Amino acid sequence: MTEPSADTPTTRELRNRPLLAVHTGEMKGKTTAALGTALRAWAAGLSVVVVQFVKSGRWRVGEETAFRALGRLHEETGQGAPVEWHAYGQGFTWTRTPAGAPDPRTTAVQAWGEVRRRLAEERHGFYLLDEFTYPMTWGWVDVDEVVETLRSRPGFQHVVITGRDADPRLVAAADLVAESVKVKHPMDDGRPGQKGIEW
Repeated sequence: MTEPSADTPTTRELRNRPLLAVHTGEMKGKTTAALGTALRAWAAGLSVVVVQFVKSGRWRVGEETAFRALGRLHEETGQGAPVEWHAYGQGFTWTRTPAGAPDPRTTAVQAWGEVRRRLAEERHGFYLLDEFTYPMTWGWVDVDEVVETLRSRPGFQHVVITGRDADPRLVAAADLVAESVKVKHPMDDGRPGQKGIEW
């Protein structure tokens, strides 16, 4: 049996390496899966921040309500960890941007700048960058710069990115990549989204 070399990381060291995960693919459930991981992170005492790059703050989702309640629970009892939720988007690109609303490209760049600052400051243990693949796909933020920032982030900070069409460079940099593939969807039969399921 070969003895491990001095350079071989121990199981403990491997377990304590922060992960970069990407949830991509055409099917629904990418954000939902990532929020399930965020829930585990909160229970483990990791400070959680959710940054939504596309979804508008006008669209209240059940997960936001639940995570804000968990943040209040932490403040009141010390259970779990702090939670922040930031919706920087103006809605999907096929939704008309209200007159006078900030340019979505500018807003996405500002949101990424804020994430970079927080990573440099090691502000959180868990980052969910929701629908962040879209600003990369649309050329609003530089993919190489994103990848380098995430690869060189200090300390112990997990990052999960969601959205369709993840750039191959992001996929290559990630530790975990999950692709959601549609097999069947009720909307194919004309059934609309339902409260408690889609939002």
